[in-house]
Amino acid sequence: MTDTPKKFNYFLLAPPIIFLGLAAMFYLGLQRENPNALPSEFINRQVPAVNLTDLRTDPAPTNADLTADTIKLVNFWASWCGPCRAEAPILEQMATEMDIPIIGINYKDQPAQALAFLDELSDPFIKVGADFTGRNAIDWGVTGVPETFVVDENGTILLRYPGPITSDVLNNRILPLLNKPGE
Repeated sequence: MTDTPKKFNYFLLAPPIIFLGLAAMFYLGLQRENPNALPSEFINRQVPAVNLTDLRTDPAPTNADLTADTIKLVNFWASWCGPCRAEAPILEQMATEMDIPIIGINYKDQPAQALAFLDELSDPFIKVGADFTGRNAIDWGVTGVPETFVVDENGTILLRYPGPITSDVLNNRILPLLNKPGE
């Protein structure tokens, strides 16, 4: 009787290979500067076009408003959004005390509720429009509200910030782009 060589079972290699692959992905993920930051494909690109519905008595923002001759913020918000309520005082401070132009885009909201929100918490927007279907938010890559973009005087997106703006975000992320000292 002759001994036949046993065949090597390649399936035994699968667990260590999978483990090493996952370990490499986790290691590389931890090497990012800010692992909580959500990248945006729109940074350093022109703002996407908007097609908004009037919310107040003045006309909704247009593409020309987004590419006007000044640095501005574009803020996606909704009346049903708790974090939008939390950031409202900071937006008001930015608009009134720091003279920062803010364009508001109301996201999937009822007009009466959106207007009541602005009446209750103050209206910091130089222009505001409604995105009832959410199509504009999709075009901008918005993942939730609130979400704010810093747009330069040529209509180029400089920063995307998902979440409510806090004093820390204002002073460390937004004001340096606006070339304004922290207040």
